[in-house]
Amino acid sequence: MGTSASQLPKDLLSEYQSNPFKERICLVFSTSDNKDGSLTFEDFLDLLSAFSDSATSDIKSHYAFRIFDFDDDGTLDRKDLERLVNCLTGDTDETRLTSDEMKQLINNILEESDIDKDGTVNLSEFQHVISRSPDFVSSFKIVL
Repeated sequence: MGTSASQLPKDLLSEYQSNPFKERICLVFSTSDNKDGSLTFEDFLDLLSAFSDSATSDIKSHYAFRIFDFDDDGTLDRKDLERLVNCLTGDTDETRLTSDEMKQLINNILEESDIDKDGTVNLSEFQHVISRSPDFVSSFKIVL
């Protein structure tokens, strides 16, 4: 017997519904062959484990990287970074960055993160950046 949405804690559901990465989170944690983002109970437990306070920085950064890698190619390229920024700022006329602002922000991100200067951020480079951000581990969580 699976867990239905009505059996999940309301706080978890409201936090999930307001998360701009909710579809990506489900896709990353889903083991479904259909690639539809459906979660088994075990997938759901893996999700909770990765977002728990006891998960290590390496585990959290690994899953964060996978969530932000929208095209699942193993790197964060300009298109991934643009989608990431739009998720964070909201993709509306009032909040969307101008083309020049987006280009400058992505250039800044790559300048700080792209150690090998190949135009993308790989997992190792992402984890290096995360290691310099003490708030990452405490903010990458789901509060129940």
